[in-house]
Amino acid sequence: MLAVMDPNAEPRSIDRYFAHYGADHRNPTNQLIHWLCVPAILWSVIALLWTVPVPALLGRPGLWAALAMFLAFVWYYRQSRRLGLAMALVFVLLAFLTELLFRLLGPRDLALLAVAVFVVAWLGQFIGHRIEGRKPSFFTDLFYLLVGPAWLMAKAMRRLRVPY
Repeated sequence: MLAVMDPNAEPRSIDRYFAHYGADHRNPTNQLIHWLCVPAILWSVIALLWTVPVPALLGRPGLWAALAMFLAFVWYYRQSRRLGLAMALVFVLLAFLTELLFRLLGPRDLALLAVAVFVVAWLGQFIGHRIEGRKPSFFTDLFYLLVGPAWLMAKAMRRLRVPY
């Protein structure tokens, strides 16, 4: 059954975030840079959190990353169930990748790799925004740091004709 949206209804919160975020990301080159850099930044933050020591009584390496991913998932899920589940899948894949790299590289080298990826990806982001001629959205609201990955996921879902 097709849902009919009330034209007078206030748009969902995530749609307002996406509209603002999209307005800051219209240049095709900036968009391409974001397709590369946003996932890299997301992974680098997860990897850095993975390397933060965890007291043995609390758990194992990756606990802080898992907690951060869970909190982000809750925010995404509250915005849109399908989008939240899609982002949960991304988090699971990134967690597996990070655990593999943690075992191969160890915490010190994983942290160094994550810092390098983080710095290079943010440089890319700022170059993209310089090309765009607009400042990054998170300068107006820190929640846009969560919106970026969701915006890309929503675009991917639309391309696959999966409503978010």
